[in-house]
Amino acid sequence: MGFEIVDGIKTINLDMVATVALASLLLLFGNFLKKKVKVLEKFCIPGPVVGGLLFAIIVFILKSSNIVTVSMDTTLQSPFMIAFFTTVGLGASFALLKKGGKLLIVYWLLCGLLSIAQNLIGVIGAKLTGINPLIGVMCGAVSMEGGHGAAASFGATVESLGVNGAVTIGMAAATFGVMCGGLIGGPISRYLIDKYKLKPIENEDNINVSVEEVAGIKISDSFSSNTMIVQIAVIASCMTIGSLVGTWFSNVTGVVLPGYVGAMFIAVIFRNINDKFKMVNLDLYSIDIISNICLGIFLTMALMTIKLWELAGLAGPMIIIVTAQVIFIALYGLFIAFRLLGKDFDAAIMVSGMLGHGLGATPNALANINSVTSRYGNSTKALLIVPLVGAFLIDLVAIPTIVTFINLFS
Repeated sequence: MGFEIVDGIKTINLDMVATVALASLLLLFGNFLKKKVKVLEKFCIPGPVVGGLLFAIIVFILKSSNIVTVSMDTTLQSPFMIAFFTTVGLGASFALLKKGGKLLIVYWLLCGLLSIAQNLIGVIGAKLTGINPLIGVMCGAVSMEGGHGAAASFGATVESLGVNGAVTIGMAAATFGVMCGGLIGGPISRYLIDKYKLKPIENEDNINVSVEEVAGIKISDSFSSNTMIVQIAVIASCMTIGSLVGTWFSNVTGVVLPGYVGAMFIAVIFRNINDKFKMVNLDLYSIDIISNICLGIFLTMALMTIKLWELAGLAGPMIIIVTAQVIFIALYGLFIAFRLLGKDFDAAIMVSGMLGHGLGATPNALANINSVTSRYGNSTKALLIVPLVGAFLIDLVAIPTIVTFINLFS
């Protein structure tokens, strides 16, 4: 950490430890503000987004006023990012999928088609507004179904291909999407319920699954430092093997892959092999803690270092593309997803969830579902299927789709 003067302007240089320290403080501050400001809580805006964006705005003002610039060492951002997506892979239990039945497959396929449509809308919008198609991809499934995490990770990949401002655009689009998902999800679901006079369905095919089983949030009786070390060892091993596999795949095929893809898919494979042979005691509570820490710090670092001045000239096209995305997903949910999901009460609830995570965040989806079910009644199917698909299943379709689009237009 140090100070220097370049062209008469003071520059604050933060090393990687100071950068992580700042990110941690901003994450805590963002979580604090989220609890205090009702609108942030209502739209499920993540704490890292609040703290990170606020700092990015301050840095932008200081730079624009020629007061001081801030330079940060983000060396540790990538490891935190890869570790987070590895924990996502470790949560992908195929045994749980059987409990969702055919309806889960239908919902999953609908989300897969949505990711393709979002990328097409992004690319077409970019062509019509005269900007780089890769920016359109950043305003597609990357920031919509992918949310802030995917926007940060894929944005770095796109910027490495020479497209400046990709991370900034992706983050801005994801924030816009999260807010819109919270705004339209509940009202559209309530409209469907009222229009078709839908009622909760009793005895829903005897689906018997707990929230703890889906999310892995139950506190383990054996929770200890040794338990945490075992989980860290598994995560780090998956990251290492995934990096080697991802590099090999890129070298053989020439396809550009984000760094976390290999690690996530290795984690998926390991989780399901381990479920059968019980090689390691995977503690989902510990993994969830690690996941939240890694996501919070990685996302805060990504946001606090974005260059808002790169939005100039791209903000207009971005707003046009994202607005088109919101209109499309609303129509998609109303006229396609609702009907294919059964046109019943569960279908209406799942549409609210799809609009939530289809525009940026699984917590948004659950907030939409809770908002509607608290008024009309519970939907066991929605509470099982939406988190399973939104949290990790969609990545199995969306990531290959996004990678394909990036390589097509790189």
